[in-house]
Amino acid sequence: SGSCDPYCVVKVDNEVVARTATVWKSLNPFWGEEYTLLLPRGFHSLAVYVLDEDTIGQDDIIGKVSLSHQQISAEPRGVDSWLSLAPVNPDQEVQGEIHLELRVPERGHPRVLRCHLIQARDLAARDPSGTSDPFARVSCCGHTSETAVIKKTRFPHWDEVLELELPEGELGEAVLSVEVWDWDIVGKNDFLGWVEFPLNTLCLGPTRGWFQLLPFPSTTKDHGGQLGALRLAVRLVEDTVLPPHHYRPLIQLLTEPIFCPGQPPEGTALAVLEEVTSGESRQDVATKLVKIFLGQGLAVPLLDYLTTRELARTTDPNTLFRSSSLASKSMEQFMKVVGLPYLHEVLKPVVNRIFEEKKYVELDPGKMELSRGRRISFEGSLSEVQVRESSLELLKGYLGDIVNAIMGSVDKCPLPMRVAFKQLRRQVEERFPLAQHEEVRYFSISGFLFLRFFALAVLTPKLFRLREQHAEPRTSRTLLLLAK
Repeated sequence: SGSCDPYCVVKVDNEVVARTATVWKSLNPFWGEEYTLLLPRGFHSLAVYVLDEDTIGQDDIIGKVSLSHQQISAEPRGVDSWLSLAPVNPDQEVQGEIHLELRVPERGHPRVLRCHLIQARDLAARDPSGTSDPFARVSCCGHTSETAVIKKTRFPHWDEVLELELPEGELGEAVLSVEVWDWDIVGKNDFLGWVEFPLNTLCLGPTRGWFQLLPFPSTTKDHGGQLGALRLAVRLVEDTVLPPHHYRPLIQLLTEPIFCPGQPPEGTALAVLEEVTSGESRQDVATKLVKIFLGQGLAVPLLDYLTTRELARTTDPNTLFRSSSLASKSMEQFMKVVGLPYLHEVLKPVVNRIFEEKKYVELDPGKMELSRGRRISFEGSLSEVQVRESSLELLKGYLGDIVNAIMGSVDKCPLPMRVAFKQLRRQVEERFPLAQHEEVRYFSISGFLFLRFFALAVLTPKLFRLREQHAEPRTSRTLLLLAK
């Protein structure tokens, strides 16, 4: 069809940790999905594979982007850019660990490297049976030796000692290479991974432990974006979590303006935090503040404090809460945490119906595909006027159902949200008391409740967990027009 159905799989050290939804019939997919992964301190790499979902047969791998631990940790603000997809080479797709004990005598004639290959675990499956026939090969200074082959397993136990004679004199930059292969009776053996050890470090004493198997150094040339590119934002954050009592002074400092409202607001920790928070970190700060204050049962007073400060800075009511301020971001996060079950109850029936009906809706004459419109007669395609009228009728029907569902859900709206909006309305009335500003009290609430809550969920149901998958292009266009 000249298109594909792409999705992404995220792997950490070759273990699948996340999968995006599939974007149907698109060569330019947008996912917009965010994952928070708890990673082991010693992880080696993070890779994102882009695949094409096939209804029949195995999904096709389009390409991948791989980032090492060093690459990610070298960017304190994170990696955020377009990265070209690289082809997937089977020799690069390794996994598992090998258990070794290595000894090099300090002196002796001849000097013999003693390599005890104990076992391996979680090797890649290279055979149709879902297993492999692994053996290990040890190489150093021109000498090579191999273990026995263990049939049909990904967890071989060799317990063999291989000895290699070392040359006289200084070992210099010589290295010991331990490779693991899958033995095949027909054709060439399949690579399962390797690990290297400089001999000068082995001479310092015995080395024993589990070692991560690595791919062969990549010889793949840059394909210059021929496979496409992936826009990726990755940030590594190392958090140290202490017992709860260590955080009490911080919580007392943050909640001080709530419990002691009489002091000058400019001197409070919240005010200082608001002033020094940059635009790029405002979402993170708002998320953490809302969580902290929800845990203390003080989320609504926090919003009161932040919106009061925002109102004091606003002179034109038409610009109220239009910026990405800490008050706006905190209200958004508060609604997501407190109101998500409510949102599902209100919108899910209508959103599900839109996905199931897959009606053709378009109002822009420049984007109309008249041959795809719903046929009224057998005389030919619909006219531009007919498509517009049909689209308006469908959109009004969907919108009417959504508005009726919202209006009928007042009693189901979470109490904290209702209290927060009641307080917001009161604050806006006090700040803009003139009759000419009477509608501002309503706009201030609808700006959050509709523009940043209901409309956003209609636009991107997957991101609000209303649907498991993203909408295909026709449904996505309907949702966009409906949200507008």
